[in-house]
Amino acid sequence: MRKHRFSNLDFATAGNATLHQFSRWRQERLHKFRTKDYSEGIPNVKPDLYFLHRNRTEPSITWIGHSTFLIQLGGLNIVTDPVWARRMALQKRLSPPGIELADMPPVDIVLISHSHYDHLHVASLRRLRGLKKLIVPAGLRKKLQLKGFRHVEELYWWQNASFHGVKFTFVPAQHWTRRNPWDMNASHWGGWVMETDGGPTIYFAGDTGYFRGFVDIGRSFDIDVALMPIGAYDPEWFMGPQHVCPEEALQAFLDVRADYFIPMHYGAFKLADDTPREALERLEKERARRGIDPKRLFLLKHGETMRFDKQEHAADDSAQAEAAGHAEAKEKDG
Repeated sequence: MRKHRFSNLDFATAGNATLHQFSRWRQERLHKFRTKDYSEGIPNVKPDLYFLHRNRTEPSITWIGHSTFLIQLGGLNIVTDPVWARRMALQKRLSPPGIELADMPPVDIVLISHSHYDHLHVASLRRLRGLKKLIVPAGLRKKLQLKGFRHVEELYWWQNASFHGVKFTFVPAQHWTRRNPWDMNASHWGGWVMETDGGPTIYFAGDTGYFRGFVDIGRSFDIDVALMPIGAYDPEWFMGPQHVCPEEALQAFLDVRADYFIPMHYGAFKLADDTPREALERLEKERARRGIDPKRLFLLKHGETMRFDKQEHAADDSAQAEAAGHAEAKEKDG
């Protein structure tokens, strides 16, 4: 019997490169290696482990690196796409993880976007402590159960699961999957929307090219923070169907109508020909061109935490300072 294969919306193709395309990419890389600096990664900051280990009330987002985040929401510790590997294939990690595995708090939920090795590293997953319930795309449950993981739930696009008051909805992305020569697109791919009463709604986009599904996601949820990929896009003629470039990431951010944007999927591994500096420069140039308020973009360092209570206070302080400035200017004019 032929195995079920998953596909993208509109049957967009991704991951079906020809030998000619690989050869063209290889020739282009020879020139880029001589002209680009690939040594620069994302800076690390010392994580606030005291806060992260004790926090069960305040929503927070901490970037570990690449697509791996520790998200604290509704009293849960949630990890996305767990990868603490020090190398990916032949490429060494450009920057160390923001929190070492041994320093991680116990994990309640693990969200997997798809099965590629830079998003699902089984050795990292094994070493995470805690209950560690896995919520994964359709087609992955049996594979992970065979590797010894007992608490695994799989979902199709637009299905959801709830755990201790937090709702997780699996939403579409444009990508593909493969872990061996025989399982091409045998499991699905997508992003995750996390919702809880009284807390922020967080959208983790996973790994994706630009597609119409972003608009559908924006219509379906009231998103506060979007975690969006901005790297592994060069060369765009080759990577475009599966990885958004920085300009497309900003358009996707506008499509999903989120309040804040946190870029990810850059700076940890050299997966394509772009550099972290190039990705950030293009992101900033497009932000300025579109007139998007820079306060809506949070460029986290590895190990840095976005704390929602602090962000709200900072916004209040900024508004008060602005109001005070206007009042002072008015007095001077009078």
